[in-house]
Amino acid sequence: MSTLPQQQLDEVHQRFQAFLKRKGLRQTTERNVVLDAIYAINEHIDADELYVRLKQSGSRVSRATVYNTLDLLLECELVVKHQFGKNQAKYERSYSYWQHDHLICLDCNEVLEFCDPRIQSIQEMVAEFYQFEIKQHALNLYGHCKRDACPNREAVGMG
Repeated sequence: MSTLPQQQLDEVHQRFQAFLKRKGLRQTTERNVVLDAIYAINEHIDADELYVRLKQSGSRVSRATVYNTLDLLLECELVVKHQFGKNQAKYERSYSYWQHDHLICLDCNEVLEFCDPRIQSIQEMVAEFYQFEIKQHALNLYGHCKRDACPNREAVGMG
C-alpha cells in the first residue's frame, strides 16, 4: 500500500492523465496498474522485478507495457531512474518524495537512502554562486558496508 495520502495519489493520477492527453496517448487500465504498483512500493525496483510482482498479483500487464509505462512515467517526472553501478536500472516514485541520496554497497548491492539537510544547503549555495537553476540532483556514494548482515562481507576480507 502506498505511503502517500490519497489526495497526493489523486494528484499523481491527474498528472499522468494530463500528460497522456497532451501526448495523444490513451489512458489504459494497464498503465494505471503500473503507476499504482510503483507508487505502492517503498523501495527501488527494476522493471523486471515490477513485472514479476504484477504477474504474481494476478495482473495481466505485459513486460513491454511495464517498460513502456515506466518510460512515460519518467518523461512526466513521476518516477526517477537510477543506475547504481553495473546493476540493472532501478526506479522509484518521485512525486512529493523528499530529496534523498544513496549509499550503495559494492559487495551486496544494497541501496541505503539518507537525507542530510546540509547537502540541500550546499546545493543552494552552489546554485546561487554559479547562477544556476538546479532541477534535480543525485548523490550516490559507493563503498563496502560494514554491517554483519552483508552476505559478501567475509569474501571481501579474504582477498
